[in-house]
This record gives sequence, C-alpha cells and structure tokens, in this order.
Amino acid sequence: MAFSAIIPRPETSFIIKISIENPMKFMPFSGIEVFPKKIQASQIANSSLGQPSFPAKDYWMSNSDPLSVFNFEEYMADKARQVNKALIKAIPLKYPMQIHEAMRYSLLAGGKRIRPVLCIASCELVGGDETLAMPMACAVEMIHTMSLIHDDLPCMDNDDLRRGKPTNHKVFGEEIAILAGDALLSLAFEHVASKTRNVSPDQVVRAIAELGSAVGSEGLVGGQIVDLQSEGKEVSLKVLEYIHLHKTAKLLEASVVCGAIIGGVNEADIERVRNYARSIGLLFQVVDDILDVTKSSEDLGKTARKDFGSDKATYPKLMGLDNAKKFASELMTQAVDELGYFDPEIAAPLYHLAKFIFDRDN
Repeated sequence: MAFSAIIPRPETSFIIKISIENPMKFMPFSGIEVFPKKIQASQIANSSLGQPSFPAKDYWMSNSDPLSVFNFEEYMADKARQVNKALIKAIPLKYPMQIHEAMRYSLLAGGKRIRPVLCIASCELVGGDETLAMPMACAVEMIHTMSLIHDDLPCMDNDDLRRGKPTNHKVFGEEIAILAGDALLSLAFEHVASKTRNVSPDQVVRAIAELGSAVGSEGLVGGQIVDLQSEGKEVSLKVLEYIHLHKTAKLLEASVVCGAIIGGVNEADIERVRNYARSIGLLFQVVDDILDVTKSSEDLGKTARKDFGSDKATYPKLMGLDNAKKFASELMTQAVDELGYFDPEIAAPLYHLAKFIFDRDN
C-alpha cells in the first residue's frame, strides 16, 4: 500500500491522497484541481526550506538517540500538573456560582491535556518556555472543552458520557451547558490577551488570530456543520477528511502553531511545525475512529461505537480497519519527518506526543 501527501502552505487546505489496491475507490481527491503553492512532503528536504539536520525516519527510530533517555511520562505528568494548576486559577468559583461550577466541571474533569502540552512543547522547540506559553495552553484547552460540551448536547451528538463522567448537560441541564461552553470560548481569548507576559504584542495578536481561525466557520465549526449534515448519508473520503481536518485537526494545529508563535518562531520553522501539527491532527481522528470500533465504553471513558450506531462515516467504515491503521502509520511517519529539521533533544517531546497519539488506547 502506497501513500503520498500533498501539504499546501497555510492559505490552502491540507490534502492527503491515498493510493491503495483500488485507487479510484479510495482516492478521496482524485479529479481535484491542482492547488497553489503546495509542498510535497516527500520533496520538502529539497525545497527552499532547507535540508533536515538528520535523516529523520532512521534517526528517530534508532535505539541510540536522545529519545531513549527522555522520560515522556514524567514530562507529560509535569506539564499536565502545571496546566491544571493554571486552569484552576483561571476560573475561580464565584457568583454566579452555577455557571462557574459548570465551566469547571468539564474543564477540570481530567483528560490527557494533549493540546496544551503540544502548545508548551512547540514554544520550547523554538526557544520559548512554559511560562510564556501557559496562557495560550490554557486557552486551547478551554476551547477544546467548549467543543466537547457542545458536541455532547442532544441537538448534536447526544452523548451521556465524557471522560468517564456524565456529560455537562446531564448534570447542569442543556441551558447551563450551552452557556458554560460559550463562557469558556470567550474566556479563552480574554485569557491570552490579558495574561500573556514578556511576548511582543505583534506575536500575541498573530497567535490570537491563528486560534480564532481554528474555531470559526473555516475551522472547528465548519467541520461540525459538515459532520451534522452528513449523518445518515453516503459520505466520500473527500468529505470525511474535510470534516476531520476542520473539526479535530484545526485546533490541534493551532495548539502547536500558536505555541511556536508565542515562542518567537521564524517563518521557515512555522511551516515545519504546521505540517507536523496537521499530520498529528488527522492522525488523532483516524486513531479515534479505530478505537471507536475496537474498544469498549469502559476503556474509552465515553460511549463506544457511537459513530457506528448513528451511521456516521469513519475511516474504518470507508477504508476498512486494516487500511485505516496503515493510514495512521503513514501520518505518524509524516509528522516525524517534519521534526528532522530541529535539535532532536528539544524536539523529543513532540516526537513522543505524536507517538502517544498514535499508540493511545483511549
């Protein structure tokens, strides 16, 4: 099975072209017009972006590199602990009590904190540190939590379980759940604008614009709209990729890119971190679809086979489970290749985060 990827610059969409035994059946973008300024992933090493500092695939997968001494579990635990402390501080319990209780209920319900840790790790990759990135890291988690609250509503996915607990509307009612999500969304942007320190105003504004674009009609909301409109219909891989590149991958991409902007990234490296982020963003959803049909509700902490039951299109449904797993492997390789341009010791957290997304079982 062979894969090729077309990764355009930010002003165009991210497209994966898949070639398998029956290419016309599974090629989601066959017949689409050529997109402007696109970058072939296989050709990046020969482009104006320069040569990678090492043969990425061979280096990262060897047994003698810095990855073997990097304690990823300790890194994740420490960063998640710091993020949780910052989130608790960001939303104190105060009047009106019920809305703040609802906001905190979902925001502090656990979770892997992948998005805020990606934000911090990306900031560190380009020379920044945790303190610079923390307001943005909190903001992306607030927005992610908002999306979960709204996604679980009866008018959307109608789910009863999230992170192993009853969903927000099951505890507080639909009206409060909607308002809690709205409040988290507005607080996210206020938090970045008011709490970011020692970062130039231009960088802060650029990061806020990046984050905003990931949430609106051309980002998360756009993906959600197409997802809702596609329920119960025959959906092509083209449409499925649009849904997940916008509904899921856009916020993961923004987490990484915003962290890099806050850290002072240069223009060449912002392309590299964006390409890395797009790969892991789609990888996250492909793995999510695989887990939905291979794990139980107890394993996942949410309702298993929910997409199957609601007749939603998923990668295993359209490609088959084995091909979906192969696609996930290719996306992982693509993400790792982008890290080849950076110091491997500093990039180690991002490599392990990609591997964590690839290997996760809930």
